[in-house]
Amino acid sequence: MAIVEVNENMPRCLGGNDEYVHISEIDYIIEGSNTPIFTVPPAAAPTPEESKIAAYIMEDIPNGACIQLGIGAMPNLLGTMLADSDLKDLGVQSEMFCDAFVNMYEKGKITNARKNYDINKSTYSFSLGTKETYDFLDDNPLCGSCTVQYTNDPSNIARQDNMIAINNILEIDLLTQVCSESSGLRQISGTGGQLDFVIGAFHSKGGKAYLAFSSTYKDKEGNLHSRIKPMLTPGGVVTVPRTVVQYVVTEYGKVNMKALSIWGKAEAIISLAHPQFRDELVQQAKEMKIWSKTNRIPF
Repeated sequence: MAIVEVNENMPRCLGGNDEYVHISEIDYIIEGSNTPIFTVPPAAAPTPEESKIAAYIMEDIPNGACIQLGIGAMPNLLGTMLADSDLKDLGVQSEMFCDAFVNMYEKGKITNARKNYDINKSTYSFSLGTKETYDFLDDNPLCGSCTVQYTNDPSNIARQDNMIAINNILEIDLLTQVCSESSGLRQISGTGGQLDFVIGAFHSKGGKAYLAFSSTYKDKEGNLHSRIKPMLTPGGVVTVPRTVVQYVVTEYGKVNMKALSIWGKAEAIISLAHPQFRDELVQQAKEMKIWSKTNRIPF
């Protein structure tokens, strides 16, 4: 049985791909109370660390790139920087349509003219943002709502040239296993499309996948902790396996992990850590027997 609810506040998001349901498929229609659609507040001001991370990524984005932005302050910050840049003819293929894309449209940065398919249209699966973003999507033929199977299919993503995927992570270990969804056994978010876009962007002609994070965090007592660990927090979920990790970025730089040896990856990831934790991480890498005599000390 199929039941739908009418809400006049819901934006009408045009297609797309399989975004419609024909009236003949519906058994009952409920006229709801037209409650406001859930929104999120505008992104908070970026931290100095987030600004540095975004600047590292900005260096690599060419004209005509196809952009995917994940959830979080840093991807939105990058979108704002793209809107204020000299780049042109950017495209969008993203699981989420975020506030930053509206800013990029208004500044004339998004045309989708150089996409290999879905030309002249931004394709996305869902939106989570402010009411202004929802109003932008409402009846907008420049944006296409698609199924997640369409937007997130790595083979589809790879068909776009210069696919740039930008996502936040929670922690990474010296083997470059990435956790983006849990703190130990405590689930924080779902897996989402991060892995799909990491794989798709890597196989795109000229594409790059960035996993970005600030190198440290503070606990409730104000103690500083590294997000780069010898091994993931026990119980932590591997969102992106080490075999497909490409670019990793912190406020201390960016490194391409592809084709590096196990000890090469350990050295590269430690170079992105806060200086306070580097000596300890080197010692832990030695104990794990993934630190070669040829590795550089100090950084």
